Amino acid sequence: MSYPEARYLDEAGENSGIFRPASAGPDLMIGETAVHYLGTGASTGGQFGLYRWEMGPKRSGPAPHFHRTISESFFVLSGTVRLFDGKGSTDATEGDFLHVPAGGVHSFCNDSGEPASMLILFTPGAPREAYFEELGAIVAEGRRLSDAEWTDLYLRHDQYMV
Repeated sequence: MSYPEARYLDEAGENSGIFRPASAGPDLMIGETAVHYLGTGASTGGQFGLYRWEMGPKRSGPAPHFHRTISESFFVLSGTVRLFDGKGSTDATEGDFLHVPAGGVHSFCNDSGEPASMLILFTPGAPREAYFEELGAIVAEGRRLSDAEWTDLYLRHDQYMV
């Protein structure tokens, strides 16, 4: 491994940092799950996306799936999150980490009955916010999607259910 090609070529650095205070509220609610967009593909120039995912005590999380264009990583901040790595599930707790390369089957859920939170990192920085915002609207409106509508939603957002 070596460092990638330089992307910044000026002789002097620049003031371009983006600060987000811990006190900022969630950007999105999906049922009881608060989603904080710490870094989006747009704000990181397509480098990565980073979300803080705060789940309430009710069971929540996606079924097993994979992505063709992004890798995804999960770092548990608090509580217990069941992480599935394609081979088996682990009840992950504070400090546990799972990395899933593109094509890797995975899922996560909170079925502990207690709140749990984690960081979700995906690379490169795809526009995942659109997928989660669509899910949030479906949940908030109490809509029931047909199998064809779910398939369309997943295909538009690089989500392949297993």
